[in-house]
Formats: sequence, structure tokens, C-alpha cells
Amino acid sequence: MNKQNHHAAIFDLDGTLLDTLDDLANAANAALHSAGYPQHPVAAYRQFVGNGLRMLVRRALPEGEADRVGPAGFEALVERTGANYARDWAVKTRPYPHIPELLQELQRRGIPLAVVTNKPHEWTLHMLKHYFPESPFLFIQGAMPNLPHKPDPTGALNAARHLDSIPNETVFVGDSNVDMLTAHNAGMTAVGVDWGFRGAQELKESGADKILYDPLELLPFFEKYAS
Repeated sequence: MNKQNHHAAIFDLDGTLLDTLDDLANAANAALHSAGYPQHPVAAYRQFVGNGLRMLVRRALPEGEADRVGPAGFEALVERTGANYARDWAVKTRPYPHIPELLQELQRRGIPLAVVTNKPHEWTLHMLKHYFPESPFLFIQGAMPNLPHKPDPTGALNAARHLDSIPNETVFVGDSNVDMLTAHNAGMTAVGVDWGFRGAQELKESGADKILYDPLELLPFFEKYAS
């Protein structure tokens, strides 16, 4: 892997740019509690998130319960979780340390940036505008109807086209096996972040080309643009 050959970066959102775990967990736990189900410690949600809201709710329910309650019952719980999160998504969520500095430096170097996430598209737009008002991202893709979720590479490849970058000159940065698989499926360099929800072991097992322990460690991929 030659770090010098990259000229665009695509980021996951939850667990990569933003620490959203507490607010996601609180939204889901409130919905579970209202429906009479047991709640989970926040740390448990590290394994529940990553594949969209519906999968988060399915994983948070007791085993097999999503099927037992039927489609209407399950969708009601998804809607309740979504409503809770739409109300309280900014209570504890914050950018990870050094993420603002990383984005600022990549912008200074003229590196085109994008976000591709399984979080619903409208939420993604609101959150990025709130936490990164300088709008460093040229392309933003959240979950939308008829668009396959990661690890399908469609969103990542769309982003690369908008950034005018070919896949093997693009880094895909994320915190989970979903992101590493997305990167490989798209033919991009898979960069895992240790500070996120899943940790280095999962990233290694899912084929990360590089693991970062601080956001600023991404900068060597774009060293030729440093001057």
C-alpha cells in the first residue's frame, strides 16, 4: 500500500467522526422500556449499531422477538426509537478529539471529502451541519429508500465519482467491519479507526489496510498535498 497515491477521503459518521453512542443507546432504551422490554448498558450498543436503525432495534430486542411481534409491532418500535433519537440526538454527541483539526487540515490541502453512512440521510445532513458548520464535505450520502446499505459499495462509489477520484486513490475511513467490507467491495483503501465503537481487533479481522489510533494519523495518506 503506497500512502502517497491517495487524493480523496470518504468517512463513516457514527463511531468515526462523531461519538453518538450515548444518544443512540438512550433513544433505543427509552423505546424498549416503553414497550416493556429490558434495556441495555450503553456499551452493548457498540455491537448493535452499524447497519441502520431497523437493525439496531432488531439487535436490541430479545432474541427472536422482532419476528414474534410481527411487522406492525416491530415497525412501531422502530418508529418510536427514531422519534426519540430525532428529539435527543445532540444531547451527548460530540466530534471525537482531533477530528475537527483533521478535517481543517485536509481542507487546507485541498483534499475532497465525503461522508457515507447507514444513518438516515436527513439525520446525517442535520448532524453534519450542526457539528461541522464549515461544511467540509463535498458529498454526503445517508440511508435512503432503494439505496443499498453498506457494505454494498454503491454509496462509496457514488461518493468517489462526486469527488472526481478513482477507487484505488480513495481512502474509506470507518470504525467497523461494515466499513472495512465497504472499502474492499468498492476497491478502496480500508482505514479503520480504533477510537470508534468496535475496536482494532474487529478491524484487523475484517481486512483493514491501516488502523489509526488518532485522527491526525490519516494525514500521511495525503503527504504530497502538505505544502
